[in-house]
Amino acid sequence: MSDQFWLTPAQLNRIKPHFPLSHGVPRVDDLRVISGIIHVIKRGLQWRDAPSDYGPHKTLYNRFVRWSRMGVFDRIFADLAASEGVPEQL
Repeated sequence: MSDQFWLTPAQLNRIKPHFPLSHGVPRVDDLRVISGIIHVIKRGLQWRDAPSDYGPHKTLYNRFVRWSRMGVFDRIFADLAASEGVPEQL
């Protein structure tokens, strides 16, 4: 069995409202990229060590940096924490 991390469709749908709209060129598969970002962070890997199943490591890194700067992950974490009854303070 693979030790890779993959979001379920239900998990992806839960966080998808926080994703920014795609402008111009369609985005690479969100499920693959977000799962790859989570895998790298959970395992403490360097971006270049991400399994190729998630796509190019540069894509994972660029999306993580861009969405971090935009506050996308902060909004996702705040929403998930609020839905669990945990204070919004991170």
